[in-house]
Amino acid sequence: MNLNHVGISVADLDRSLRFYCEMLDMKVLYRAEFGGDPYEEVMAIPHVRGNMCVLKNGTIQLELFQFDQPGPSGKNPDEPISSHGISHFGVEVEDLDAAYQRLAAAGVKLQSRVREFQGGTRAVYARDPDGNVFELVQRRLSLRSNAHAPDI
Repeated sequence: MNLNHVGISVADLDRSLRFYCEMLDMKVLYRAEFGGDPYEEVMAIPHVRGNMCVLKNGTIQLELFQFDQPGPSGKNPDEPISSHGISHFGVEVEDLDAAYQRLAAAGVKLQSRVREFQGGTRAVYARDPDGNVFELVQRRLSLRSNAHAPDI
């Protein structure tokens, strides 16, 4: 079994597309309207409709949803990472310092400075325009080939 994608509900699909394409170098695979059956059944939301997009970079794929019906409930953009549910998703980068500088220059909310963990893995958490948390991680070269290296 392999992880296929991460789905994220967003307030403004165009804004989120710009963010993920510009900040994380993702590419649009497809974009479409959604609604009706089978979406109503799979999502368990009667009369659901909206717009969605699938983005990809390397092995990570994101599915972004902007719901028009029903109107979404708001989310605290500063929701603590300790709250129950999916706390974040991780994106491995080759040059964490360059990625950090690019995000900081664009005004992206970064949770901290880049930190190094035991074993040489370096990471930082950041937030997208809706407050969803993602982690940028750079593994020491010897850990990149080790499929059993611990995640942060």
